[in-house]
Amino acid sequence: MNSHQIDYEIHGSEMQAVYIGLDKDETVIAEAGSLMYMTGGIAMQTIFGHGDDSSIFGKILGAGKRVLTGESLFMTSYTNTATDKGGVAFASPYPGKIIALDLASYNNKIICQKDSFLAAAKGVSVGIEIQKKLGVGLFGGEGFIMQKLEGDGLAFLHAGGHIIEGYLDGTNVIRVDTGCIVAFESSVKYEIEYIGSIKTSVFGGEGLFLAKLSGTGKYWIQSLPFVRLAAKVNSLMPARDSGSALGTLGDMVMGE
Repeated sequence: MNSHQIDYEIHGSEMQAVYIGLDKDETVIAEAGSLMYMTGGIAMQTIFGHGDDSSIFGKILGAGKRVLTGESLFMTSYTNTATDKGGVAFASPYPGKIIALDLASYNNKIICQKDSFLAAAKGVSVGIEIQKKLGVGLFGGEGFIMQKLEGDGLAFLHAGGHIIEGYLDGTNVIRVDTGCIVAFESSVKYEIEYIGSIKTSVFGGEGLFLAKLSGTGKYWIQSLPFVRLAAKVNSLMPARDSGSALGTLGDMVMGE
């Protein structure tokens, strides 16, 4: 294997965290800001780009790819420098589940939504997958750019709500709300279909398009996309009137 061989434990039910055990000199990479805690002897290092290329050009290219997916220019690596076994834990940024994927079991490549990557063993490459079809890019919910995880090690994704796993055998298809797709194997075909009824779109609240997954391979979908959660919370927020007594009291509590 080219990737570091790590072990892990996933804790919790709806607000999960993953603890990754590291032997001496083993390393895990993660999105900046996802750290929950770590044991003594773990050395942190900020990485420019996706961390799997030592050349200056490779680092700049990796950083550019991360910008395209809406992520930070930097990632963080965690290496166990102690003789004894150590570990580091990462938490999901919102209610949902953490998915552990052994990329070697999926032809060393998984396509996923842009904000789903949490952490991975050193040696896993976090890149971009450009959707070549115009319809997918414009109406697919994730745009033209998705994330691509490549390598032969463990990678961890997070998603909202409950996760449903399924398998396509070449004879079946599944139609999914575009925001509910978390990840799928590279052998799965991703297309966008018009639902065929403006009336359904306007009054049914489901939009004009659905994603169609076909071909062969495994897929993962989520019950609560973050954008849906954020929209619901925002719709329930009371309008603030800074001129009223209640608005003034709210400003005082918020320190404004």
